Amino acid sequence: MSDIASFYKGKKVLITGHTGFKGSWLCQILLGFGAHVSGFSLEPNTHPNLYSSLELDKFVNSKISDIRDPSAVLDFVREQKPDIIFHLAAQPLVRESYDDPLYTFNTNALGTANVLEAIRKTSHTKSAVIITTDKVYENKNTMHPYCEGDELGGYDPYGSSKVCAEIITKSYIRSFFNPDNSDSRPHCLIASARAGNVIGGGDWSKDRLIPDIIRAKQSGKPLIIRNPSAVRPWQHVLDPLFGYLLLAKGLFEGKKELVGAFNFAPEKENLISVKEIVQKSGSKFEIVPDNSKHEHQLLALDASKAKKLLGWKPKLGINNSIDWTSDWYEKFYQKKSMVEYTTAQIEKYAKL
Repeated sequence: MSDIASFYKGKKVLITGHTGFKGSWLCQILLGFGAHVSGFSLEPNTHPNLYSSLELDKFVNSKISDIRDPSAVLDFVREQKPDIIFHLAAQPLVRESYDDPLYTFNTNALGTANVLEAIRKTSHTKSAVIITTDKVYENKNTMHPYCEGDELGGYDPYGSSKVCAEIITKSYIRSFFNPDNSDSRPHCLIASARAGNVIGGGDWSKDRLIPDIIRAKQSGKPLIIRNPSAVRPWQHVLDPLFGYLLLAKGLFEGKKELVGAFNFAPEKENLISVKEIVQKSGSKFEIVPDNSKHEHQLLALDASKAKKLLGWKPKLGINNSIDWTSDWYEKFYQKKSMVEYTTAQIEKYAKL
């Protein structure tokens, strides 16, 4: 990983959604590489949260604002002049999208358009990765692993809003950032990234399995699971994040074959059910079915494109992913330095 670290050293990198779970991990990685990191996001919405645990406000040029505000986004991009942008800002929860679909669509679809428009109206950014989700596909509830060219769908407002983000991104690429346009070479190459259900230390979001497991263990109460047979592509957060980093690097270097969509998915062994994840964590649980908000039973992705074009591969199997996550929370509740321990996990991952 020395090549990727040396590439990012000294680069100006803007992360939207930097106060969130994945955004905070990405900040910590890039700071370790020696990048100059700025962030645009709302305040962390859970207490505790990873952003505060890592004391990132000391090291990140942070702008607390709303991605739905186009002027605020444009002004910050103009001010920061980033070389690279990772767009992670989103309403990320499926069940919450049923409760507030309009906010979800405004944030995930129009927020993405605001970022792309800011890139269009400035000239400094050479590479941008738009993070969407594995839930953008028209899910047939089979074990067929979806590849990037498969039909998009999005059953719930969250998935649909991310499909909108994909369509908006594709439109901006074709209209303003088309690398095959012989008349005007675009100043920025852009791709979207689709990943599965990420786990890792520092996530306290509601309606997510690992945070729910941790809360149940801390309270001593049985975990309530509503959809025990649902199968998902579980992966440790570091696996897709290092994929995003490789993708942004290649785009920055002008590799136009990387423009477009990429899946970042685990190997087949990580495709297990909610119930199996809970059992592997050693938690007591009760099954309380809840079908009031539709969720698909099966979902798998094909990451062949990322493996072929980026040389990326997932490094952590399901058991190591759970162990690394559990170890992180154990250290947190022992009141250890999470800056040191999170950095240690990143360095350990980089050596695999």
